[in-house]
Amino acid sequence: MEDSQRVTEAVRSRYAELAVVADSGGVSCCGEDKEACFGPVAYAEEELAGLPAAATRASLGCGNPIAVADLHEGETVLDLGSGGGIDVLLSATRVGIGGKAYGLDMTDEMLQLARKNAEDAGVENVEFLKGQIEAIPLPDESVDVILSNCVINLSSDKARVLSEAARVLRPGGRFAVTDVIADDDMDEPTRKDMQQWTGCVAGALTRAEFVGLLEKAGLEKPEIVETHRVHHSAGSAIIRARKPAKA
Repeated sequence: MEDSQRVTEAVRSRYAELAVVADSGGVSCCGEDKEACFGPVAYAEEELAGLPAAATRASLGCGNPIAVADLHEGETVLDLGSGGGIDVLLSATRVGIGGKAYGLDMTDEMLQLARKNAEDAGVENVEFLKGQIEAIPLPDESVDVILSNCVINLSSDKARVLSEAARVLRPGGRFAVTDVIADDDMDEPTRKDMQQWTGCVAGALTRAEFVGLLEKAGLEKPEIVETHRVHHSAGSAIIRARKPAKA
C-alpha cells in the first residue's frame, strides 16, 4: 500500500472509532497523548448550548473557525472534514434559512453521527457529503466560505486540498480555518509516527509551507496567527486567505 493510502486508511479508521465513542456517550480524543487531545474548549458556552451533546463530544478541532469566518446571512459555507457536524450546525445558524452549510467527510460513522446531530438540532439548511477533501464533490465557484478545524494536517496531499478549496470558492470567497502548524525543526521521528499523524501533529505544514501552497492554489493575502501550543514542536493557528475577486 502506498504511503498516501496508508495515511488515509489510518485516519479513516481512527476517526470512525472516535465517532462511535462520541455517539455512545464517551469523549473523543484525536491523539494518544494529552497534548493532542483537542476538543470544544475554543467555543463559547452560548454556542454549544443549543447543540446536541454528541456534536460537542465529537468535536476534535484545535480552535474555532466560526469565530474568524465572519459569516453572513445567505452565504454558502463548506466545512472540510466536518466530523460530528459542530461547525456545520453553527454555520447554518449564522447564514440563516437563505444560506446553506455543507459538511464533507470521508468517514461513514462520522457522517451518520453528523446527520443525526442535525436532525436532533432541528437544523434543515445543512447537507453532509461523503468524499475526500482532496476531491470536493461540489461545482466550481459554488461556495462563499471554506471552513476546516484541524483536518487539513491529516491529508497526505495538502496541495490538492488547497487547490480544490480555491476551485470551489466564488471570486472574493474566503478561506478561514484552524489547523496545526509545525515548527521548522520538528524532528523526523515525530514526522514518521502514525499516531502523531492521526493525532494531528506529524502531518502539519510549517508556516512557510502553508503560505506557499495557499499562494500556489491562487489564494491571496494569506495570514497565519498562532493561538496556542498543542505540541512541543507545533501550535494551533488561525489561517485565512481570500480568492481574488474577478475584475
